[in-house]
Amino acid sequence: MTKMVKVKGPFGRFWIGVCVGIVSAIVIGLSRGNWKAMQSSTIFFTVPVRVRSVLTPANPTTDRASMATSSSSTGPKWTQKTITLPPLKRGCHLITPKIVKEIGKDLSDFNCGLAHVFLQHTSASLTINENYDPDVQADTETFLNRIVPEGNSAPWRHTMEGPDDMPAHIKSSMFGCQLTIPITKGKLNMGTWQGIWLCEHRDAPTPRRVVVTLNGI
Repeated sequence: MTKMVKVKGPFGRFWIGVCVGIVSAIVIGLSRGNWKAMQSSTIFFTVPVRVRSVLTPANPTTDRASMATSSSSTGPKWTQKTITLPPLKRGCHLITPKIVKEIGKDLSDFNCGLAHVFLQHTSASLTINENYDPDVQADTETFLNRIVPEGNSAPWRHTMEGPDDMPAHIKSSMFGCQLTIPITKGKLNMGTWQGIWLCEHRDAPTPRRVVVTLNGI
């Protein structure tokens, strides 16, 4: 009577594989009459082995968290502030001192970056121009009034708020409502004679909101 022997564990299965391989090689060699060739042959056995990488961190969750913290602390910074400018009469006005005063504390935290200045209105505009001689501001207003006519002879249909209504929208689109200025060592890096202008195109003064976004390192 033959008894079946149960082999448990990976080592038991390993030795069964070895024995089966040896017996098979002997049988094949004897059947072919090539014992010497059989002796010189090599039998390979594949054994699954689990290897734990030495590069795997002991605590992956903690390591990922520390990497994220490190990345965020050295990455670009962002800050944003909305500035309300007081009502200004129609014309071009230098507002650099007001802007710098409002963002100066945040601006000093940036060594290199960009300042984006955005005006939230459609009847005023922003531009960069002369910061010294106020005659430049007056001449610019004269130029705008000559190329964008007002009054009964003007061809505009959008006049529900007065004759300066549509001309104000056109002038706003001409100069635009946003500026991008480089930041260097905590300051707006503009030229010696450059300044930020708010151009008010309406006759009736109204407060204007400007959103300043700072980004950099």
